[in-house]
Amino acid sequence: MEEMEHCHNTYSYEDKKDDLLKRLSRIEGQIKGIQNMIKDDKYCVDVLIQVAAAKSALEKVGAILLRSHAMGCVKNALNTDKQDEMMDELVDTVLKFMK
Repeated sequence: MEEMEHCHNTYSYEDKKDDLLKRLSRIEGQIKGIQNMIKDDKYCVDVLIQVAAAKSALEKVGAILLRSHAMGCVKNALNTDKQDEMMDELVDTVLKFMK
């Protein structure tokens, strides 16, 4: 779905950008660590535990972004003629995020 017109020049996560970038940097480190564990033939369970931790950390980033979107772009759209379109987009996004 195309980006909503009324959110085009603003990002609802702007005040969380530094935190998000730090989280993503840590996740990147976790992924590199998992790669090294596999290269070093580490025990499967230990690798799986690290995969679960990285997955959880990435889901947290998604949750922060989803909340910011709902409290920013979606909330702002409720006072416009784009509210139905924005609600459809939100539902579609939540469904994708839940997969």
